[in-house]
Amino acid sequence: MHDDLGADVALARSVTRVVSLVPSITESIAVSCPEILVGATQWCTHPADLEVPRVRGTKNPDLAAIMELAPDVVVANREENRELDVQRLREAGINVWVTKIETVPEAIASLRRLFVDCLGQQVPQWLMDANRVWSYPSRPLNVRVAVPIWRDPWMVIGRSTFAGDLLIRLGLTHTFSEHVDRYPKVALENFVEERIDLVLLPDEPYVFAADDGPEAFPHIRTALISGRELTWYGPSLVDARDHLTAAIGTAIAGANT
Repeated sequence: MHDDLGADVALARSVTRVVSLVPSITESIAVSCPEILVGATQWCTHPADLEVPRVRGTKNPDLAAIMELAPDVVVANREENRELDVQRLREAGINVWVTKIETVPEAIASLRRLFVDCLGQQVPQWLMDANRVWSYPSRPLNVRVAVPIWRDPWMVIGRSTFAGDLLIRLGLTHTFSEHVDRYPKVALENFVEERIDLVLLPDEPYVFAADDGPEAFPHIRTALISGRELTWYGPSLVDARDHLTAAIGTAIAGANT
C-alpha cells in the first residue's frame, strides 16, 4: 500500500503499535483506537489525559526512542515533520506513513485512508460526522481576514494551507491565499494596506491572548480563537465550524454596532 506521497509502506502484519508524530493524528488515534498508540510527541496535547511515552518534538523527534518502542508504523505529516527524519526511520527498517493535508477534503480523505488502509480500523464515527459538517459551503461573508501565527516578526497563514482552506469554507475572504509563501512574513502596515476587516488570533503556535495581540491592531477588529479548531484535522473538526462561525459572527457584529 502507499501513503499520501506515494511511498510504499509494507505492513506485513496487523498494526498494533503506532507512534504518531502529528498532534492532530495523535488525537485522532487516541480517541478512536487508543490501544494501538504507543508513542507521541511532546506537542501532542489532546486528549488532555493522554499517557504514552513521549519522543520529543515534531521537528526533532528522538529516533532512538522511537525505535525502542518497536512500532509497526510511525505516522508523520509532510508539513509538520522533516523529510530527513522520515528517511532515517525508513533506513532503520521502520515503516513510516506520511500524510499530506492542505485542504479540508484532503484531511477527510487522508484520515480515512490512514484508519482503513494503514491501521486496519473502521472509519471512526467522528470522521463521518466531520465529513457531514463540512460537506456544504458557507454563505460568503464579504469579510477579508488575516490570521497571524507569530509576532516579532509577524507571520500569517498564506497559500496552500489547511487553515487557509478552512477559512474560505467558512465564507471568509482569505487575504493572503495567493501569496508566494505559505507562511509569509508581513509588516503591520500591510494589514491596513490590504484593507483587512478582521484579524483572527489563534492560541497556537504563538499564544495570542487578550493582552498580547489585539493591541497591535487598533483600527482592525480582532477575535481570539482556538488554534486547535483552526489548524488541527481530527475530532476537533466536528465542532470547529460552529465554534469558529460563532466567534467570527460575534466579532463582525461588534464591528457593526
